Amino acid sequence: MKSVLQRVNQAGVSVNGQVIAQINRGILVLFGVEKDDTEDKLDYHIGKLLRLRIFPDQNDKMNLSIQDIQGDLLIVSQFTLAADCRKGNRPGFDNAKPPQEAEHLYNRFVNQLRQESGLTVQTGSFGANMQVSLTNDGPVTFLLEN
Repeated sequence: MKSVLQRVNQAGVSVNGQVIAQINRGILVLFGVEKDDTEDKLDYHIGKLLRLRIFPDQNDKMNLSIQDIQGDLLIVSQFTLAADCRKGNRPGFDNAKPPQEAEHLYNRFVNQLRQESGLTVQTGSFGANMQVSLTNDGPVTFLLEN
């Protein structure tokens, strides 16, 4: 399970020219599921995402979490995070979980975040060709994997 976390001032997702999700200050999460990932990994991933102190406090130090600032979350499925680029010039996707199984974990991830955080949680469209826009704040970007 891998996520790219981007601290944003705003972010949005469009499909076929239509905006389907938008957030203000918060985190854009590009979420990828690998073939060995199970529901057991979700708790760690969610806990880390909600508690990671990546927002500035009054002294401009990264001391506040997404929950501390009551920020927004935008979760976008990103199977390419499972890519293996070590050999050749074409990424290999053998490590990606099959789409139906990945979608199940993606939905569980989103639903658990909604239940546990009380934050606004928006999503992209699983498996769709999406256009993602964002204003990265910092820029601040982290890779979370387990």
